[in-house]
Amino acid sequence: MTPKLADYIEAGKQLSADERIEAAHQLLLSVQPDDESAPVGVEWETELLRRAKEAVDGSAVLHDVDESHAHIRAEL
Repeated sequence: MTPKLADYIEAGKQLSADERIEAAHQLLLSVQPDDESAPVGVEWETELLRRAKEAVDGSAVLHDVDESHAHIRAEL
């Protein structure tokens, strides 16, 4: 990560939850093709935004990545 990008990310953390979600949405749109057959369609984009909002507002149930990986390994 470049220092410039790190500065942008740090500045973004000062935004409200809704502003961060909108910024993430706009950044996603800037790299997403307009083609409807693109891997990220309208429905999936809506789901991603819903999940992002839940993560930011604290209503999402988040799991520790190490515990999740251990659980998956145990099941395999």
